[in-house]
Amino acid sequence: MSAAAAQRVITFPRMKQNSCGSFAILLIDALGLELALLLGCFARFAFKTLFPIDLGPSQYAGLAIGVLTLPLAYASVGLYPGYGMGAVQRLRGRVYATFLVFTVLLAWNYTFEDRQWSRGVLLCTTLFALVLPPLLQSFLRKALIQWGICGLPVVILGAGRMGSLLTKKLQTQTDLGLLPIAILDDDPQKWGSAIHGIPVSGPLSSVTDFEGVAKVAVVAIPQMNRDRMADLVQRLSFPTVIVVPNLAGLQTLWITSRDLGGVLGLELKKNLLVAKNRFLKRTLDCAIAVPGFLISAPLIAVCALSIKLRSPGPALFRQEREGEDGKPIMVWKLRTMYPDSEHVLANYLHANPDEKLNWLRHYKLKQDPRIVSGVGWFLRHLSLDELPQLWNVIRGDMSLVGPRPFPYYHVESFSRTFRALRTSVTPGLTGLWQVSERSDGDLAVQEAEDTYYIRNWSLWLDIYILLCTVRTVLFPKGAY
Repeated sequence: MSAAAAQRVITFPRMKQNSCGSFAILLIDALGLELALLLGCFARFAFKTLFPIDLGPSQYAGLAIGVLTLPLAYASVGLYPGYGMGAVQRLRGRVYATFLVFTVLLAWNYTFEDRQWSRGVLLCTTLFALVLPPLLQSFLRKALIQWGICGLPVVILGAGRMGSLLTKKLQTQTDLGLLPIAILDDDPQKWGSAIHGIPVSGPLSSVTDFEGVAKVAVVAIPQMNRDRMADLVQRLSFPTVIVVPNLAGLQTLWITSRDLGGVLGLELKKNLLVAKNRFLKRTLDCAIAVPGFLISAPLIAVCALSIKLRSPGPALFRQEREGEDGKPIMVWKLRTMYPDSEHVLANYLHANPDEKLNWLRHYKLKQDPRIVSGVGWFLRHLSLDELPQLWNVIRGDMSLVGPRPFPYYHVESFSRTFRALRTSVTPGLTGLWQVSERSDGDLAVQEAEDTYYIRNWSLWLDIYILLCTVRTVLFPKGAY
């Protein structure tokens, strides 16, 4: 098929499909917002006996229209369709836009509606609006991308290590909406092959064949000569061109480009070095951990009793682990293993050499003989054994989000550089690795995920991980 034919076949249907996809995302947001208003009304009715108020349908006719202005605010921050925006960036934009619109609605209520709208309904609707629409949209967005209705076709220039890594990332992180369709490289030995299922279609000069077919060109050749790179980028006729620089090891979130008198500069904010950010992180920890510990105390007691009935020994287990600045901390857990677990493990690994290799790679076993049958598996599967660590969070030994405080035998397997990086922050009850790979990730995955979190920390990233933790606990995968 010629390039012109490919353009006729792919370009026009793709444009129509993307328009339909964007409209579908907007529509699901509108439906989610109206559902949030309905639930807000129900929540206000539930407290009517404590806070009496006369509620009538006429009071909410204007509010039902008012919440439909939210999609306009979402569109203004680029959420429709939001291609190229990560989940954390979309979360930040959505929260800012939601609070701005509801502040305007509250002011409108006082100025033009003579306070006819219930402030309680407004507050409850705001909270539901932060949860329901993004939840519904996340399922719809993935489905639309899988069906080929959403997403931008991407051609990747460079079939080396960076091009391969980028291809895999875009395929796994489908919420970005960037879909690789071809890879180009000047190495003739790579032509006709495929990288992660994407064909290497020819040399860089053939990129013109994809103009009009792909909407994004990504140059992933960080070792290319500077002058040749500038010439290549200048000749690319695509609506969007992304250049992947040779800056491995730097953070990737919250970077701002700066024009320094004609010289391109990248501004990186070291968020965890700012005292205000550490205070906000600690405030979030206390705001969630204190009520969470009080609410979960009865559940912890029931779980402890179940352990005592099933296995002799103490119901609670504590172990010294490495904390911030390398200082030892005592981490609390509900005991899910038999008291002589180390002896049981040694015998099991001796009898199963293949499992020993898996243990040295993950420090986890899918069929762990140390786990107390029944109750131990249940507690670990739902991560209920970690609930006592809310006390560690309250004490300040741990944070809600951060790299997990592994046992010493585990952290000693990491490189000295990475171990120093981990101890530069407070360990966490949950982390990026737990909500992405959980027990399925090996040491390399753990290092990559923890490094990304530490270098890209923001309060938004913490909130995103906490929301993903709720999803992971409710729909456990890879927990053992």
